[in-house]
Amino acid sequence: MVVQNSGILSLKEWDISFSNFNRPFVIAGPCSAETEEQVLSIAEQLKDVKNIIYFRSGLWKPRTRPSSFQGVGEQGLPWLKAVKEKYGLRIITEVASPYHLEKVLEYNFDAVWIGARTTVNPFAVQEIAEALKGVTIPVFMKNPINPDLELWIGAIERINKSGIKKIAAIHRGFSNYEKSRYRNLPQWQIPIDLKTYIPEITILCDPSHISGNSAYIYELSQEAMDLNFDGLMIETHTNPKEALSDASQQITPSKLKQILSTLIIRKPTTENYPVLQQIEELRKKIDVLDDHLLTTLEQRMNLVKKIGELKNKSGITILQSERWKKILASALEKGGRKGLNANFINKLFKLIHQEAIAIQAKIMDKKLRK
Repeated sequence: MVVQNSGILSLKEWDISFSNFNRPFVIAGPCSAETEEQVLSIAEQLKDVKNIIYFRSGLWKPRTRPSSFQGVGEQGLPWLKAVKEKYGLRIITEVASPYHLEKVLEYNFDAVWIGARTTVNPFAVQEIAEALKGVTIPVFMKNPINPDLELWIGAIERINKSGIKKIAAIHRGFSNYEKSRYRNLPQWQIPIDLKTYIPEITILCDPSHISGNSAYIYELSQEAMDLNFDGLMIETHTNPKEALSDASQQITPSKLKQILSTLIIRKPTTENYPVLQQIEELRKKIDVLDDHLLTTLEQRMNLVKKIGELKNKSGITILQSERWKKILASALEKGGRKGLNANFINKLFKLIHQEAIAIQAKIMDKKLRK
């Protein structure tokens, strides 16, 4: 995605103290607080887990259907306060309104996160930002449900302009109508673009919400670490099958310990000069191929323009379904023989086709206006 306002965003008096923690910086705890006993039991098993910085638990749950469990609300505030007092864990929960924030501050929470369904609404984010004025609590901003980088950046800017210096982003994936093994598509390029636009920002991955299935949490966590993410937010429950919300994506404390102990944490670079030199040489070759690729695309689109002119003169429709089916089928077959991922080929050629349609539509639009 291309950000309309180009350039690097410099946030007001940015505080990068999150980087003082070792990777991966971990936030763990149940999707929802259900009972005081449940919350304290999970906290007891997590209190000594390495790298856990915050104990998470949802109190107000923004559910799609009103018949779903929507959280215990204010009733759970003292339960989480007890976690902090009894086990020394920092506590964090989701806020979706100034009222939520007010109640959380009354109970001395250490941080808050703003969820995906709130991030998507600039009015809601602005109301929370206004309520945060004069407050120093850290804020974690989840990406919006839809894959909109501008919206994510805008939400971060709103919170920063309220005077909050310590802000982190949480990548929890994006909604999608197409079938996928994941509940929400990772679309890793979007958080990568966010980091490019705001280099100082701490980014965590929420593999629980991306996966929707506890079986995929390890592989997503490892991929996030390989992409140099700073940390992870993982939903953890002593009895996931009996959880009142998102049961399929929660794991036990023992499983969390296993995942964290087996993650491979790689460094962003190396002091091995020969290796760096080899990488640089390969990158130069990639640069040359990228130039060839762009030249080929330019040539292809020039041919598309000529076809568009001929279609326009002859009264032929832009979309030729049978031709498109043959192009895609051929690309998938040839790509498969070359060892290229079918999903990648499918997405790539659909993008090329969409651009070709847009070019021809513009040609016909110009002719209509004359």
